[in-house]
Amino acid sequence: MIHQYKLNGYNIVVDVYSGSVHAVDELAYDAIALLDAGKTRAQAADELVRRYAGRPGEDGPIAAADIEGCLDDIDALKAAGRLFAPDTYADKAFDFKNRSTVVKALCLHVAHTCNLNCEYCFAAQGKFHGQAGLMSFETGKRALDFLIENSGTRRNLEVDFFGGEPLMNFEVCKQLVAYARSVEQEKGKNFRFTLTTNGIGVTDEVIEWANRECYNVVLSLDGRKEVNDRFRKDIAGRGSYDRIVPKFQQFVAARGSRNYYMRGTFTHYNPDFTNDLFHMADDLGFTELSMEPVVAKPGDACALTEADLPVLFDQYELLAKDMLRREKAGRPITFYHYMLDLEHGPCIYKRISGCGSGTEYMAVTPWGDLYPCHQFVGDAAYKLGDIWHGVTNTALRDEFKLCNVYARPGCKDCWARLYCSGGCAANALHATGDIHGIYEYGCQVFRKRMECALMIKVAEALDPDLAGKAPTAVDEGCAGCTAAAQEEPCGQ
Repeated sequence: MIHQYKLNGYNIVVDVYSGSVHAVDELAYDAIALLDAGKTRAQAADELVRRYAGRPGEDGPIAAADIEGCLDDIDALKAAGRLFAPDTYADKAFDFKNRSTVVKALCLHVAHTCNLNCEYCFAAQGKFHGQAGLMSFETGKRALDFLIENSGTRRNLEVDFFGGEPLMNFEVCKQLVAYARSVEQEKGKNFRFTLTTNGIGVTDEVIEWANRECYNVVLSLDGRKEVNDRFRKDIAGRGSYDRIVPKFQQFVAARGSRNYYMRGTFTHYNPDFTNDLFHMADDLGFTELSMEPVVAKPGDACALTEADLPVLFDQYELLAKDMLRREKAGRPITFYHYMLDLEHGPCIYKRISGCGSGTEYMAVTPWGDLYPCHQFVGDAAYKLGDIWHGVTNTALRDEFKLCNVYARPGCKDCWARLYCSGGCAANALHATGDIHGIYEYGCQVFRKRMECALMIKVAEALDPDLAGKAPTAVDEGCAGCTAAAQEEPCGQ
């Protein structure tokens, strides 16, 4: 399968199954398109002669010999498995996912309550459409024991303190990290904690603790003051921007500007989201950025619409080009959705299987119930079990285990499917009523992001002004993977 597109002056050809990305001239671009459309080499050569013979080329007018040479190059790439590569994964896809039964990550809902009242909150202002509550230390401790017991030989274990607002249960977060550290050596494990916070409860103590104990922190800010304060308000209706921005700046500075993300949400009210990213970068000094499209019910005032899509596509292209400009100037920023490592991963197991929700990754409620991920919490049909008895709904776990990109009929002809692994099961459920469906709006956004991310990698490879200036992209979700074609879970 081939995908071709033009962006920022580059003619880009993506070979889906080999993972190869080619930047080519106009002649090669058209030649590949003709062959991909089913033309024979002879037919493609005749058509290219009609189009190109006599046109200026790098070394003078293009002749039939130049066209044959181009087709020879394409044949060589095919023979090397880098163009028109066959799909060698379809027969292995379900076996890949079926091999792994270990749990490697938990999303600990330490607080089903929040000190903000964000109108677009998928978690119903932190209560997940249920009762408010805080996780006890005993429940959290049992959750960590459950993770250890079900992680097999895997060494690195991921735990996210989540809510609601986890800092409303900060003492328990501290106790749980202390407990984890006390058993790491004995159990042969390495816990990597992440804190996701809205910033209201950030104090000097929180900053010192998180910067010592948390591998990553996710800081929620939607960008410009007027944008952030439209939805991110407290119970009294007051915006949060003025209270959280100074705390976030202090937090990041103390952290050495590393291992954090400013995580925003854009809605129908700010499809010009690059202005929010640039505000965070240029006015506030943040360089590690993420901006997510809101997922809201159709008809909701903040929901993105079809009319927003052209604007969003322009915004993603604008962002990619501006990031290259910043790299050249020696002031790069990172955008989460543009992080790619085309040389070292992720492995094919992850590219097919995705995030591992419901199998390798689970969410734990304050009362110890297990769900496939945080977006399923509160839906009784998707309760997997609990941390005391383990996964008792094994049929549901097995459904998620086999829910990979090849299990989604809507992904069959999508060029980006080995980049998104079929997308988010929760978004698919909410959009179609089936975790095997696809959230088409999100698919369109994702494909545009991938085109932009790949263009950045092409530019970094070809533009001498960018040589050595590109930030290193690391696939944090699969630590230890070093081979893009790896066919076994890494076990790290």
